[in-house]
Amino acid sequence: MTDITNQPAAIERVSSGIEGFDQILHGGLIRGETYLLMGPPGAGKTIFGNQLCFHHIATGGRAIYLTLLAEMHSRMLAHMQSFDFFSTDPLADKLTYLSGYATLEQQGLDALTKLIRKEVRKQRATILVIDGVLTIEQNASSLRDRKEFLHALSVITETVGCTTLLLAQYNKEIYDQPEHTMVDGLFHLSSHLHDSRSLREIQVHKFRGSSFHEGRHSYIIGSQGIEIYPRTEALLKTRQISLPSSLMSVQPTKRMAFDLPRFDEMIDGGLPTGSMTAVLGVPGTGKTLLGLHFLCAGVGQRENGLYFGFHESPAQLRRRMTDLGLCTDDKVVNQHLEFLSQSPTEDIIDVLGEQILAVVHEKKVKRLFIDGLSGFQNAVVSQERLDLFLTSLFTTLRNLDVTTIWAIELADLLNPTIVMPASISKMAALVENIVLLRHVELYSQLYRLISIMKMRQSKYDPSVREFRISNSGLEVAPTFTSAEAILSGIAHSSESTGKQAPMDNSLILRKEQR
Repeated sequence: MTDITNQPAAIERVSSGIEGFDQILHGGLIRGETYLLMGPPGAGKTIFGNQLCFHHIATGGRAIYLTLLAEMHSRMLAHMQSFDFFSTDPLADKLTYLSGYATLEQQGLDALTKLIRKEVRKQRATILVIDGVLTIEQNASSLRDRKEFLHALSVITETVGCTTLLLAQYNKEIYDQPEHTMVDGLFHLSSHLHDSRSLREIQVHKFRGSSFHEGRHSYIIGSQGIEIYPRTEALLKTRQISLPSSLMSVQPTKRMAFDLPRFDEMIDGGLPTGSMTAVLGVPGTGKTLLGLHFLCAGVGQRENGLYFGFHESPAQLRRRMTDLGLCTDDKVVNQHLEFLSQSPTEDIIDVLGEQILAVVHEKKVKRLFIDGLSGFQNAVVSQERLDLFLTSLFTTLRNLDVTTIWAIELADLLNPTIVMPASISKMAALVENIVLLRHVELYSQLYRLISIMKMRQSKYDPSVREFRISNSGLEVAPTFTSAEAILSGIAHSSESTGKQAPMDNSLILRKEQR
């Protein structure tokens, strides 16, 4: 028989009140452990410590904020009042602010240890924040004294189950100080410039007793205080998402149509459910309009859809749909179609991924149209990070059985050869389907052409077809002959040649007229 008395106690977590931080730590801090948060001045350490304390007392705990700096508590609290986590409720019986600066300066580390032991027991504290650990280093007579202080502090807090956070203004290499090796967890805040913008990142170097998301994660200091956004690919890697029945079934793949008869014919009735499609084209070729057709076709089938873009507001999109006669029933649209418009200058790509997946989960989205890639490119510092992000996002959307279209803008307006930038080529390799929209100039007239570049595990019509944009939306030619005439430079009318003319039959062009 197994002696259950020898089984280790279950780990008790302590929430920091910073959702992204708790996600990185797979649930939060561990009760009774000692942690070190370090970083340069201005990184947000004091905000972090106060945010932890205010959240802890709001959930029924008791906290002590001990500062070893010369800054007055009244001044620090005045700065904290601008954040949402600050509470004007009486703090005396739950949150105690103490200054240990004079005790340390005048009586040394032993006296500071006694002060901490006395106050932790007196206040029955379950969170202790010590701000200004560098002052201990400056006042300790030897390295041994610092180690003994840290050991005594750990014994005190572990005995009473008090979780301790040390704040240090270190900006050195890790593991070169006793504080780095003796604590149970080591967190590092950093801030650096990329071009003209400042990027803030947090990294967990160690966290005893638990797994955690490694690497750097972005954070900001906003109205809510510290807001941390774990890397999307790190979060999604650990989430278990069961495969949808459509991917497990041997039955024929369900199709997502556009309600554009000629185009649906080209793609064998629609896009395969759960697939990812890249729509490539230069500005003005109709990428957004094709995506709106896809979403509105879903609304007609009572399938929930999401538009996510960077340049047009929901009001502009609704107005365009109304003008084209798409999704005219406002009640049905409000029930089945969601619009999200994001600034193209967002600095954190994980915010974008979080917004998309939050709506996908909440609304049970089946059709997703992402209008533009530049907003994602602007939010990363390297192509490698973008590739990892997109790979993870695409995999998750497939596993959620979301059929996605992503509009990607090409630069060359009238280049007869299709040359994609390396960054777009990598992204296009991740998708199952590619649709190309392009302009072709013939005799001072622009024509629009559409073609399917690839569809994995599905048959499709590889021909190039002409299409036009009218008052009723996008219309694709019934055959490829009009596109053939345009590409060959011979655009005849049907009366003169018996062939299909360009969709604008009023235009009769002959090569001999040159």
